[in-house]
Formats: sequence, C-alpha cells, structure tokens
Amino acid sequence: MVSFFKDYKWFAVIFAIISIIIISIIYNTLNVYQPLPVYQPSMVSTELVDSTLQYKKKYHKIADFSLTNQNGKIITQNDYKDKIYVADFFFTTCQTICPIMTDHMVKIQKEILNDDDVMLLSHSVTPTIDTPKQLKKYAIKKGVNDAKWNLVTGDKKHIYQLARKSYLAVKDAGNGDAYDMIHTENFMLIDKQRKIRGFYDGTNSDDINRLLKDIKHLKQEYKQ
Repeated sequence: MVSFFKDYKWFAVIFAIISIIIISIIYNTLNVYQPLPVYQPSMVSTELVDSTLQYKKKYHKIADFSLTNQNGKIITQNDYKDKIYVADFFFTTCQTICPIMTDHMVKIQKEILNDDDVMLLSHSVTPTIDTPKQLKKYAIKKGVNDAKWNLVTGDKKHIYQLARKSYLAVKDAGNGDAYDMIHTENFMLIDKQRKIRGFYDGTNSDDINRLLKDIKHLKQEYKQ
C-alpha cells in the first residue's frame, strides 16, 4: 500500500497543478471585463428616435449644446468634457413622474458627490416656464449641488432636437404648445466620448441601483 502511494505521488502533484491552472483559466475567462453597450438609434424604439436617424447603426453621439443653468450660467458640452454623466428631461411644474425622477437624481447625486468623473444634467421640456430663476428655486428646494448637477433651460427647438436626435428620450417632437413634448421617464448614461451607454427607468428604484452599478462598471472601462 505504501509503495502504491509512492508510485502515484508525483502523478497526484502534477494532476493537482494542472487542475489549478485549468480552474484559473476558466475563472478568468468567465470574469473578463464586458463593456457596456454603445446605444445607436437603430437599437432604440422608433417612437423615441427622429425619423432621420432611425436606421443609424454607428457613430451616434450627443450633439454640441448651449443652454442656461439655474445660476444663469451658459452650459455647453465643454462643461462635461471628459466626464461621465446622467441626463434626463423634466419640468418643474410636473406633478406626475418628475418628482420621483428628481428624487432619484438626488440619490445619484449623493452617491457621486465626491466623484470628480461623474456629473448630472437635467433638461427642462418647458423652457418658457422654467426660467433660470424658476430652476434655481427648484434646485434649492430639491438640494441640488451646483458643482455636480445642472438644471438647464434655453431655446425650445434646441432642447427638442437634443431630446429627439441626441438623447433619444422623447416620444414627440412638439407642436408649439408649452407642454407639448411627451418626455419619458428615462435616465441616460453618457460616457466621456458623449455616447449613450445605458437607459434606465428614472421612476424605478431597482433601475437606479443598476445605473449606479453601471457607472462604476463604465469607470472601469477607462482603467483597462
């Protein structure tokens, strides 16, 4: 019996080493970093995409913009250069989904408060009503941190074009009425190259948690 174990000792050692190597390879293969998808207009419901873009399959990114925030400051894409950010569309007098969305943005703000890589951007869909003064009043009420989160207003046509052609976030391009644009509850995760990397239900707590996880996941992409 002793002789038997002596004869197979080295076999057992070699088998154990090979087993460890195989297990390590399988583990590393299963845990390879998988980047978040890059959303193109062709991947999104046609009701949210301008007809001129519905079949675009690549190279989509957020267009240049120039809007005014709650402090009367002009905000452009340069203020979000090399930043990951979460964007949405809302209006301050909304009594339905907007308060829930804003409360969830507040939650995200709390989580990213000390993260210099991440910011927030909320666009008013009723810019004639949501003046900088009105946005400031709303920002104070909701606890908006000016360094992390811009509530923006501006030219209505410009905002609508951003919503339909850049963020893919509204169901109607507008017909001229103050409340005509049918915005969604979507939050959009935008990367440092101004590409859409995720859509989330801004009224759903589980989706907000998924968004926060995806922000961390996206940050890993820039460390690869």
